[in-house]
Amino acid sequence: MWTAEGTTGALNLKTGAFEERRTDIAYGWNDEERKLDLVFEFKRLGKQKKHRDKYLGEQGLARFVTGLYSRGQPLAAMVGILLGPESDIIPPIRAALAKKPTADALRLRTTPTGSPFYEPATILPKATFETEHERDKQLAPPHGHIRVAHFFWAFGNDHPS
Repeated sequence: MWTAEGTTGALNLKTGAFEERRTDIAYGWNDEERKLDLVFEFKRLGKQKKHRDKYLGEQGLARFVTGLYSRGQPLAAMVGILLGPESDIIPPIRAALAKKPTADALRLRTTPTGSPFYEPATILPKATFETEHERDKQLAPPHGHIRVAHFFWAFGNDHPS
């Protein structure tokens, strides 16, 4: 099942208000053996820092780390819609993910070889790379972390990927 703008949210314990969010797109699957809710979060990406901050921050990737999106799920997807050349946009995202304070804020787990990225991607092999992030126990799947596949898509002839 595919859905657009699924509703999720959490009670803000400080204010008592329910904070509702809408996921961009989600794919749901269940059978006798497993249940999966795979959320795709889309962000427009140019080479400006404000775009990178939105992609990595509270309005983007951080939603999967904090558990606002994909509670209890082992996998999620970030999709960057490229507004310029890959070479101007993706390397700064990689650099930010690979160092503090971004890596700490996103609770980034390194691969067994010490890299911040699984590249090539192993779970969703069409992704550019994957990252893993620790989650609070009550929001995490049993193994304690979430893997996020990062896709970057260019539109139009001006920005081939």
